[in-house]
This record gives sequence, structure tokens and C-alpha cells, in this order.
Amino acid sequence: MHSSNSVGGNEEIKDLLVAIAYNNDQSAFRSLFIQLHGKLKQFSFSIVRSEEEAEDIVSELFVLIVQRKEQLCQLESPLYYFYTTVRNMSLNLLKKQKRRAGLSMDQWQVQLNSIYFRPDLLMITEEMVLKIKMAVNSLPNRCRLIFKLIKEDGLKYKEVAELLDISIKTVEAQMAIAMRRMAQSMQVDLQSKPILEKRVKK
Repeated sequence: MHSSNSVGGNEEIKDLLVAIAYNNDQSAFRSLFIQLHGKLKQFSFSIVRSEEEAEDIVSELFVLIVQRKEQLCQLESPLYYFYTTVRNMSLNLLKKQKRRAGLSMDQWQVQLNSIYFRPDLLMITEEMVLKIKMAVNSLPNRCRLIFKLIKEDGLKYKEVAELLDISIKTVEAQMAIAMRRMAQSMQVDLQSKPILEKRVKK
């Protein structure tokens, strides 16, 4: 089974949805907005190619969240639901306007917020993390997006395949490319200096 840990992943989002639904927790709603707004707007923009329309679509999604908060608490993967909803809303807008989807995704920048890239947990330097981030951001657009959805947002391979209408094999192949690029970056760094912290035994 393919999975990844992420900051603002499904479990945390489910907790926020429960707080919103049953406690009317405004701070939980603000946290949810902060976690989701930027990434969902970026995803919508990659399709509609309009900042204003992407903003409208994501705003509409948050209205939907308030209206259906009790039902959304039952979702196993709310992140996948939100991405799918934004994709469908974006494509419906284009269909209504008889426009073609942009789908260039050239605005995607991986932030590497996931636990997977925590320097303190990986025992690597901040400089090394920056090099990895630069390597990933230099990936082809589709490859970069797939990497982001899996490693940063914590979506499963199957969910990403369905979201982007591609095969799981394609997702796996693109992830392999991304991981090779990262490994190459780390190898370059290893040649210049050690990245692992050495523990001196007394």
C-alpha cells in the first residue's frame, strides 16, 4: 500500500471538520482555510488559468464545506474529495464557457511540508533539504504535481491516478523519476560533505 505522512493530512483535516461540524469551532475553520486555500486555488488555477476564477471556485468549495460539514466528517479521505470537487468545478466552468483546460500546472511549487522532509527527523541539513526541493521543483510539470500530491498532501497513488485521470503505473513511474532526481541531488551533496550527523561514542 502506498501512503505518506503529511502536515495537514487527512487525519488532521478530519479532526478540524469534526470541530467545525459539532462545535461550530471558528478557529478550526480558519485552520482548515489556511491549510487548504492556497493548494486548492493553485490546483484550480492550473486548469482554468485565471486567478479570479480559481479564487471563486475555492470560495464556493468553502461554502459547500459549511453547508455539508456533518456529511464531510464521514469521508475517509477529505483531501481527495476536496481536490476532486475543485477539479470538477473547474472543468464545469470551462465547459460552460466552452474553453479548454489549461492543465500546464507550471505554477506548482513543492513546499515540502511533509514529515518526510523534516531535517530534524531525517538528520540532514537545511541546505540539503533546499537542494532536494530545488531538484523536485525542476521536475517536469506533471511529475512535480504527482510528487506534491503524494508527498506533501498525503494522497494515495490510486487517488492521484483517479484525480489526474492517469494509470497507477504512470503515477509510479513519475514518482520513480522524482525519487531518482532527489537521490542524484543527495549524491552530489555527499561528494562535497557528509549529510548525516555523526554521534561520537565516549
